[in-house]
Amino acid sequence: MHFAAFIKRIAAVAALALAVAPHLAHAQDKTKIKVGISVGSAEAIFEVVKKVAARDGLEIQTVVFSDYLQPNAALAAGDLDANAFQHRPYLESQIAARGYKIVPVGLTITAPLGIYSRKFKSVDQLPNGAHIGIQNDPSNGNRALLLLQKAGLIKLKPGVGENGVNATPLDIIDNPRKLKLIELDAAQLPRSLDDLAAASINNDYAYKAGLSLQKDTIAVEDPRGRYANIIATRAEDQDKPWAKKLVQAYHSEEVRKFIETEFKGSLVPAF
Repeated sequence: MHFAAFIKRIAAVAALALAVAPHLAHAQDKTKIKVGISVGSAEAIFEVVKKVAARDGLEIQTVVFSDYLQPNAALAAGDLDANAFQHRPYLESQIAARGYKIVPVGLTITAPLGIYSRKFKSVDQLPNGAHIGIQNDPSNGNRALLLLQKAGLIKLKPGVGENGVNATPLDIIDNPRKLKLIELDAAQLPRSLDDLAAASINNDYAYKAGLSLQKDTIAVEDPRGRYANIIATRAEDQDKPWAKKLVQAYHSEEVRKFIETEFKGSLVPAF
């Protein structure tokens, strides 16, 4: 009797161990996470974030993307644990279009959009019929059009471009210089700059291409606007300890000082 009871007890313990083991392995896996980032400035910043996170027991592996579509798709598919490349309006547009269950968990930097030119030093110098490159995704294309409007180059229909309604070139109601807007993938714009009079370029791609927000722009977005970049996770992971450690590492004083020293105002900490 005692022997049979002992065998049953051993079997029960073994079954419990088998049931618990996958969960323990999963928990152990989360001392190492994959974070999707875009090329450019984020690569340099995350080298510092990695060091800070490691001191808190979190190992970060970055996966670098050269476009703005793949990082959210990879996160939603479970190939990443988090990403840090986009602002909230862009995420909202992706959720509306693709149904992602992705949420922001922390702020990173504000990266003012600029209109860059290698041929002209001010918007006043742009000739009639000039070719201007803008991003072909709805959110950043909207930013480009708002910046062109702010610079006095175009006028948009009332009510578009703000409050979640993205503007498109079809919403331009006044274009006195008859500018020709060329919609391109955001990553392609720096490479196309020599063939254009000017182009709207996101800060990460501008940084990677060696362009200066202070020296190479003819118009710059207000850095205090609503386009602060974010860290995002799947909704189910937003309260996980590793997600909190990731945000804490990014929000460290060490990372703040690096951003301020390295980028000298072209990137601004948003935390």
